[in-house]
Amino acid sequence: MQTTMVAASAFEALIDGITDHHYAVLDDFLSMEEVNSLRQSFEEKLEAGAFHRAGIGQGEQFTKDKTFRGDLIHWLERASATPAGLSFLDKMDTFMSYLNRTCYTGLTGFEFHYAVYPVGTFYQRHLDQFRQDDSRRYSVICYLNENWQPEHGGELVIYLPDREEVILPRGGRVVFFESALLEHEVKIATRPRYSLTGWLRRDGMV
Repeated sequence: MQTTMVAASAFEALIDGITDHHYAVLDDFLSMEEVNSLRQSFEEKLEAGAFHRAGIGQGEQFTKDKTFRGDLIHWLERASATPAGLSFLDKMDTFMSYLNRTCYTGLTGFEFHYAVYPVGTFYQRHLDQFRQDDSRRYSVICYLNENWQPEHGGELVIYLPDREEVILPRGGRVVFFESALLEHEVKIATRPRYSLTGWLRRDGMV
């Protein structure tokens, strides 16, 4: 897909963050129009009962433990996506193609889900890459929250070698980081916390 100058500038800012720090945070990656459309789609699917409790682990190690992770998720698939969801997937296609073209990352696909953290839930410190599967190369989190304030909590905490990076889940903001390197957690929120969360993959690299 064609990459506009605006998109290329955003993509380059994310790449610079990865190069310099192994993570990047960028505001206005999604426009407020995109945020509002995605949040409407999110809420429609939530009301329809399409979400289920997320688990941890993979294969025989897969479990659902709300003392470790409390979010509810709904996988975003092209076959059932709304126009807003399809537009988002197209944007991720463009981003992945840009990374492959400019950084030779060899990415082969991606997966994304809507995630809601109900009031009082959290996700303890963890890595996004599975022990027996290293196909997840980059984690991407796009926030869909409206008028999020510090008192609402729900911060993403990224654990760096020398400090902790604390990031509020403000609407339109994206967080991009290396899945195998950076442990992170989600703190308790005082209001429902919405995001689109996923991974850019390079399959066949076990």
